[in-house]
Parts: sequence; structure tokens; C-alpha cells
Amino acid sequence: MQYKEVYDIIHKSNNIAIVTHESPDGDAIGSSTAMYLALKKINKQSDLIIKEYSSVFNVINVLNESIREPRNINYDLVIVMDSAKIERVNEEDIIKNAKNIINIDHHISNNLFGTYNIVEGGSPACCQVLIKVLKDLGIDIDKEIATSLLVGIITDTNGFRNQSTNKETFVEVANILDLDVNLSDIYRKVLSTNTLAQFELKKIANNRLEFFEGGKIAFTYITEEDKEKVNAKIGDHEGIVDIGRSIDGVEVSIFLHEKDGMYKVSLRSNSYVNVSEIGAIFNGGGHINAAGFASNLPLLELKNKLIEEITKRL
Repeated sequence: MQYKEVYDIIHKSNNIAIVTHESPDGDAIGSSTAMYLALKKINKQSDLIIKEYSSVFNVINVLNESIREPRNINYDLVIVMDSAKIERVNEEDIIKNAKNIINIDHHISNNLFGTYNIVEGGSPACCQVLIKVLKDLGIDIDKEIATSLLVGIITDTNGFRNQSTNKETFVEVANILDLDVNLSDIYRKVLSTNTLAQFELKKIANNRLEFFEGGKIAFTYITEEDKEKVNAKIGDHEGIVDIGRSIDGVEVSIFLHEKDGMYKVSLRSNSYVNVSEIGAIFNGGGHINAAGFASNLPLLELKNKLIEEITKRL
């Protein structure tokens, strides 16, 4: 990928939108806001379109500049951050009408949907990929951009615990710390702090936890009713999938949460099971140790199919 092409198309575009996948996590939020701030530094205004996000990401001040809906449907350029498939972006009209699409991502299942694709499959975080992009585009990373990047790296590496975390991750984080970004404060806010509703949801999920195949598979779920009961907000289900993964002997953790009449599925593995393969079977995707998808299947049928596919790989 020639970064000059990306640099040129950004500078030629007068109407830019930045979007990411539905139910954005820390890497989606971090990479999108970092790109938004980077464009500002080169005097390019853009629409940062993020429909919903968890309050834990309010550590990123610029999020209050995001908008819920596109200002129009005819953007010169749409920059898609942290999305393996264009179908995961809930902005069908602006995607369809965009003159150009820049796709920046790190999922091994990315299908290169962009006019320009900067994809490093297997990189620990989209934010880590974006650091290279910004450097190659000659954009200085300041404290505000670095804060966004650090949020993405911390969350998508699960606090530097995922196997995809590499030497480059720590080198870049060290560079970020040189900008006086408070690592411990961000870590605590985005990974170690629970809302009361989040705590209650984790209790419910703990009580439902089941184990299969001699304790190698952990399974749990929460429903819309559960979320209503504890007055859960957007993102309060985050982290529940890691409950199962943290238990000794578990190779794959499955977590389902009901939303809008369907189930959102999160899969995590500890070592050798490639859960992105399982996600792909259900038209999803992700990484070797972290993947997800959405399904209209009934709970019990979905549970059984997942256990069957995972068992084949144990």
C-alpha cells in the first residue's frame, strides 16, 4: 500500500466521514477519534459518526464532538476504522454513495472492501496500525491523539495480555508515555472500572456459567430482560466474555448477549483454538483469540452449534 495515495486522496477530499463498526469497542473508538484528530492537524474537517458508545470511553475528550447521524449521504471520502467487513458498519447510504473508501484495520478476516486498504491482519489493535499510518503521512502524534491510541491498544490487547501483543506494542506505548499520557489512569478507567449495572450483569452471567468438554469450553449469556432489570447502559456487557476465559483449564469462552431480538456472540480463546474460523462460519470474524458475530438463531440452538464447532477444534 502506497501511503502517498492515501495522503493525496485525503487532501483532495473536501467532505470526509469517519465511521466504525456497530457496538464500537475501545479500539474502534480510539482509532476513529485518533483519525479525526489527525485530520484536524492537517486542516481537514470531518464528520466523526459514532451512534453509541460506553461511558467508560469518556476519557477521550473529543468524543463529545462525534455525531449520531451523517450530515449528508454524499461524502467524497469515507474512512472506515477497525471493521473487518463493510456490513458491520451501519451506514449503508454513505458507504454506497462514497467516491472513495479508506479501510484501516487489523482483523485477519478483513475482506479488503476499500478503494484503499491498509490492513495488517494479526496486529494487536487497529490503533497500532494507525500509528504507522500517521507517521507515514507525516502527522505528529500529540497527547490528545496518543490518548485515543492508548485506549485502543489497552482494550484490544486486553491490558497487554492477548497473545497478539508484541514488542512493537510496547515500543509504541513507551513512545506514547513520553507525551505525558497517564497510562495507569486510562487503564483503570477503561478496563478496571465497572458501573453498578455492569457489576450486576457479571453476577448474572457468573451464575449461568456452564462448562463443557471437561472444562475446556465455558458458556454464559444475558438477555434483554436482564439488562432492563439492572438498568444497563450501552457497553455494560463488556468484559463478561473474559470471566470464562480467566478460569483455569478453559480454552474457549462463549458469551451471548441479546440485543434487538438477536444474539451478539463474543468468542475468546486462550491458546490454540482459532475462534476467527468459528466466527466466519456464522458470517462474522475477528482474530485468532478473539472473534464475534450476530445471530438470529434461538439461544439453545446457537449454543449447541457453537459447542459443536469448538469441540471439533479442541
